[in-house]
Amino acid sequence: MPNIRRTQHLGLAGMLIVATAFAGLQLTAVTGRASPDTKNYLSYALSLSGENRAEAGRRAIAYSCASGQHAPLRTIPWTSRKPAGESEERCVRRLNDSVAYWTRQGNTSGMTAPFANQRFMAIFEARPGYPLFLVPFVSVLGATWGLWLAGLLVALAGSVCVLLTLRAAGASRRAGLAGQALYLALPTGTVAMNPLSDGLSLALGTAVVLGCTLLLRERPHGSGTGGGLWGDTGAGARRRAGAAGARTGLALVVGGFALMFLVRYSQALLLAAALAGVLLIRAAWLHRKGRRPAPVLRAAALCGVLAGLVHAGAHLLSWPMGQDSAQDLLTHHYQRPDRADPWPEFFAQERVFWSAWLRHQATHPVLPVLLALSALALLKRRSAVLPVAVAAGAAGLLNQAGHPNLDQLLGHRLIVFVWLLPVLAVPLLLDRPRPEGASPLPAQLKKVGGGQRDGTVRVAQQAGEGA
Repeated sequence: MPNIRRTQHLGLAGMLIVATAFAGLQLTAVTGRASPDTKNYLSYALSLSGENRAEAGRRAIAYSCASGQHAPLRTIPWTSRKPAGESEERCVRRLNDSVAYWTRQGNTSGMTAPFANQRFMAIFEARPGYPLFLVPFVSVLGATWGLWLAGLLVALAGSVCVLLTLRAAGASRRAGLAGQALYLALPTGTVAMNPLSDGLSLALGTAVVLGCTLLLRERPHGSGTGGGLWGDTGAGARRRAGAAGARTGLALVVGGFALMFLVRYSQALLLAAALAGVLLIRAAWLHRKGRRPAPVLRAAALCGVLAGLVHAGAHLLSWPMGQDSAQDLLTHHYQRPDRADPWPEFFAQERVFWSAWLRHQATHPVLPVLLALSALALLKRRSAVLPVAVAAGAAGLLNQAGHPNLDQLLGHRLIVFVWLLPVLAVPLLLDRPRPEGASPLPAQLKKVGGGQRDGTVRVAQQAGEGA
């Protein structure tokens, strides 16, 4: 006889095994992950923790240059960091000279150390959420272990959101664990571990994805179907879960975007816009098929309103917008005069970047293969998570399109949201397709002949035994 508590414990044990294996692997590379932007976020966090600006800059330089001496390890896939070039001493001297130069040029205010001109550093001043998140970690554990632990928690939080999203959409425990493992094994896990704002933005994005899935999933009616995250539950629990699902989904979407606005508002804007657009298309398709589009329309309207609020908030705060991003790319971080009309040159850069990107994908086809499997899931499966996953992938493509920098060709952090599509879609192929009209939630257990069996299997046997 199936034991509900036992299945719940098995699900929790599986989640912990995946998380523990990932954490153990990351211990092989506690440092060596810093990028040129890491020092900006770290100096901001150290300033928030009480360090003066000069000392925060000095400590950020020390961490960045020490990290640069470590080449990427083969145990950590998907990294695009280069082997150490200049010595640590030369790196420290170069960055200290840069700080002194830009201080003399008038960059004397703000939370970040003056590693570049004020206009470029304003990009990082407009992302206070990630430095604020880092404060307790770097204050207690120092830069090296603090950044590592913060990245680990961000990565694991995103993976758990993926697992819960798949389970909320009615996928099996096996599919949920596969989604968690894929999230950690693919570039999503690597980007989450890197000491940059992209990982925290991605984790908050998965919370938004979970919220949207709760808003879109079919509601259980009566007592015929229902399920929990780890195992099947009773009718009363299903009714309570159904009543709380929409409220939880709304809170996750609104709260996720609110925090994402502070961490990386440009990605929040693109994700909200992509969700609104894809869900509107989904609602139109449902209407054409004669099915009820109201829940999808409500979710699309919510994401559309939030996209407008994110854009308005960034504008009111005078944070850098799309025009600034184009000028940043074309003027090498504002060190050359602005282009009077940047867009023709910007779109030329787009053509160059995407041509090179497609050639790279042809020789390293991991993403194309996973996207092909995702397309198969879209054709073969029905799930509330699929339109949300498509929107997340579109947000990743849009973010990369906003930064067509060939230096990012081999990296994954700007396009990382596109990997959420296979992370959420491919695990669905592990489950059997549901017949049209079936609930997306696991079937309840019914008592038959003195025992319990799944309500969707062995129907003939149940009827015979009941007689």
